Amino acid sequence: MKFSFFHLMPYTDAAASADWPVPNRGFDAEKAHGYYRGYLDAMIHAEDCGFDWVGCNEHHFSPYGLMANCNVIGGALAYATKRIRIAMMGNLVPLNNPVRIAEEYAMLDCISGGRLVAGLMRGIPHEYIAYHINPDESWSRQREAIELILRCWTEPEPFGWQGEHFSFPQISIWPKPLQKPHPPLVISASSIESARFAGEMRATMGMVLISDLAMAKECVAVYREAARKAGWEPKPENILIGMHTVIADTDQQAIAALREAKKYFDQVLMGGPRTAGRLVLQKSRYYQEAANAERMRDRLAKREAATLEQQIEGGMIFCGSPESVVKQIRRVHGELGNGVFNFTMKVGNLPDAVVRRGMELFRDRVHPEVAGLGDG
Repeated sequence: MKFSFFHLMPYTDAAASADWPVPNRGFDAEKAHGYYRGYLDAMIHAEDCGFDWVGCNEHHFSPYGLMANCNVIGGALAYATKRIRIAMMGNLVPLNNPVRIAEEYAMLDCISGGRLVAGLMRGIPHEYIAYHINPDESWSRQREAIELILRCWTEPEPFGWQGEHFSFPQISIWPKPLQKPHPPLVISASSIESARFAGEMRATMGMVLISDLAMAKECVAVYREAARKAGWEPKPENILIGMHTVIADTDQQAIAALREAKKYFDQVLMGGPRTAGRLVLQKSRYYQEAANAERMRDRLAKREAATLEQQIEGGMIFCGSPESVVKQIRRVHGELGNGVFNFTMKVGNLPDAVVRRGMELFRDRVHPEVAGLGDG
C-alpha cells in the first residue's frame, strides 16, 4: 500500500463569498508568503513521515488553492527531497498548452531523478469559466492533449501536430523524461465517464469526493472493464482513492478539529467554485450523458447533506485516533481494492499544528499497521 500526502495550499484568511470569480480585494501577499513557506515545509516533511508520494494540483480564481501552476511547487519539492515521488495531480490539460506541460513534466522528472507521477487532469467545472474554455470540449481536448503529450515524450525525431484543438508545425522537446517510456500517468476518475476514460488511456485512476462506497465501487468496476477492453489489466497500484484525513490523539479531538475546519472548507473555500460549478453543470455537456450529470448533482448534494459523523461512517472521510483511522483505511481498501491512498490533511483552515501532529501519528501509529495491506 502506498500513501500520498496531498496539499491544496488554501488561503485560510478569506471572507465567505459565493461570487465568481471570488474577489481578491482581501488578498494579503505577506500572509501568502507565510502560507507558501509553511505548506512547502509540511510537504517536504512528508518524506520523513513515511509517505510514498507528495502531491498538489492546479486551481484558479479563488482561495480554494494557491496553485495556479503546481509545477512551480513540484520543482521546489523535487530539489528538497530525495526519495518521495513527486505527484503532480495535476496539470489541467484541456486548459493549457500540452507541449508546455510535456516540457515542464520532463524537467521535473529529470530534476527529481525519475520520481514524477504525471497527473493529466480534466479539471472541475469552474476552471473552464476561469480560463474561458468551453466545458463541452473538455473530453476531446483532454484526449487530444494526452495523446500529444505522450508523443512529445516518446518521439525521437521532430514532428508536427495538426489536431482538432492544438496545432504545432514542429515539436522536439528538450529535455525528455528520465522514466521510460514516460512517467506513470494519473487521470481523475470520480465519475463513470472519467473512470472509463482513465482505463482507456492506461492510466492510474484517481477518485476523490466519494459520496458512498457503492458509487466508488461502480467507478472502479467501470475502470477495470475499460482497461481490459484496451488490452491491459490494472493492478491495485493503479487505483488511487483520495480522502480528507484528520488524525489526532483521540477520536474526540479529531472530530472537533475537523468539524470547525470543514465549515471553513464548505462555506468559504467552496463558495465561489460551487457557484461556478453549478452554472457549468446546468448549461453544458460537461458530462457526456444527461443521466450521469444528474447522478453527479445527486452525489454532490448527498455529500453536502451528510453530517460529519455520517461522512466518516460512510467512508467519505478518514477521521479519528490512529486506531480508528487504521480501521477506516482497512475498510475502504477491503471494499475498493486500491493500492494508493491520497490524504488531504490540511482541510480548510485546520491549524497547521494539528496537521503536523496528524502526520507524525500517521508515521508512528498508522503506517506500520496498514503499509502491508494487499501484500500476498
